[in-house]
Amino acid sequence: MKLTDIQIIGVTCSTQPFQYRSPMKFGGRVVRDVTVFDTVVKVKTRNGKTAEGFGSMTMGNIWAWPAGKTEPADSLETMIQFGKKIVRSAAEYREWGHPLELTYDFSKQYTPLAETVIKSKSKSKSIDAEPIPKLAQLVAASPFEAAVFDAYGRVHSENVYNLLSEEFCNRDLSYYLGNEFEGEYLDRYTLRTPKNRMSLYHLVGALDPLTNTEVNEPLNDGLPETFAQWISFNGLTHIKIKLNGDQLDWDVNRVIAIDRIAEEEQTKRGCTEWVYSADFNERCPNVEYVLEFLKKIEEKSTAAIRRLQYLEQPTNRNLKAFPENTMHQAAAIKPVVIDESLVDLESLHDSRKMGYSGVALKACKGQSEALLMAAAAQKYKMFLCVQDLTCVGASFLHSATLSARIPTVAAIEGNGRQYCPKANIGWDKKYPSMFVIKDGTLGTFVLNEQGLGFSKENLQ
Repeated sequence: MKLTDIQIIGVTCSTQPFQYRSPMKFGGRVVRDVTVFDTVVKVKTRNGKTAEGFGSMTMGNIWAWPAGKTEPADSLETMIQFGKKIVRSAAEYREWGHPLELTYDFSKQYTPLAETVIKSKSKSKSIDAEPIPKLAQLVAASPFEAAVFDAYGRVHSENVYNLLSEEFCNRDLSYYLGNEFEGEYLDRYTLRTPKNRMSLYHLVGALDPLTNTEVNEPLNDGLPETFAQWISFNGLTHIKIKLNGDQLDWDVNRVIAIDRIAEEEQTKRGCTEWVYSADFNERCPNVEYVLEFLKKIEEKSTAAIRRLQYLEQPTNRNLKAFPENTMHQAAAIKPVVIDESLVDLESLHDSRKMGYSGVALKACKGQSEALLMAAAAQKYKMFLCVQDLTCVGASFLHSATLSARIPTVAAIEGNGRQYCPKANIGWDKKYPSMFVIKDGTLGTFVLNEQGLGFSKENLQ
């Protein structure tokens, strides 16, 4: 027991839909809109002081719940129902503790709560509804977790990343991650101040036009409409490429085309160094596909293969169902990071056994999960990156402040500005260094306020 412990005394939530300015395609799926789920958590300390925290996340159901018999509109509705169920249950949760402890312990209720949502759905619609996947549960719960951490920092008038040591936590990391973490706390694996600036990872979706000749219907909204235009507009140096994973020639040619255009545009602006990441969104049939992809890229362009920084989740997210999908050979060439598969410590251990050499952290999987996986990945000397879920507004700042506090993370993916800029209105005026990009970097030095490092107060 700590005098700094908090108790949840109230939780509310709201949702807001936004349309994309242009469709985004990844892993064979197309997304045209997003619903943002916001949560406010009120807490009190043992001496009666109170504060509110705010959490927000895009409900990326197409990514978190892509397969099965549930239609996209239905999976989104179910995730929102589940998020609201968490809010109602958390409002009655009366345990005391550090936010890591509260959210970790409360997360044991996620699956039982999800089952009640599905039972209710099945009964009302007279169907046998599909269970909510673990990843979708984490995404729907993440605004609540963010709000708890934010409230903890605010009630103590401090940035929450400065409240992760033994002084504030009742348990060390061995409780969550195993005996090899005995005596360690999250302050060992996080920074007390955010990095000053970080590179922005720009996304090139599978439908994104690369040059003017590929623009069929101009948007004429004042923002770039091609990959070539985005390079100079934002001064890009980090480029993430969405690939199909089941069309080898298309994937190879896409990378080569992007590299050719990047070479032309970067030469114009005098840039000599830039990098790529390749995201297959689990569509590759096996590691042989990945190896052939790398081989063909190198044959066509030694510069392109040199610039390729890492590969993201090549094969199916269900590691136990496909144990033959090992990544040892590919990881010997480039870091291979786990993303969709990573939902808990067991999946991290499974991925390491299968040859994955890196971890993609995501704020949308929950603040506690992200921090614990960041600690484990650093202990195991794995490559670390932070990806977003087309995060906008507060959810993007949450993802960015996570990136800025993990020592070995070098860049921040942020594609909300490309596909859904309307959802950034207000936030872009309050935190221009995070939304107005000129030199390919984000001014993460601003994310040093109380709570998670930013606030929604005084948005214009």
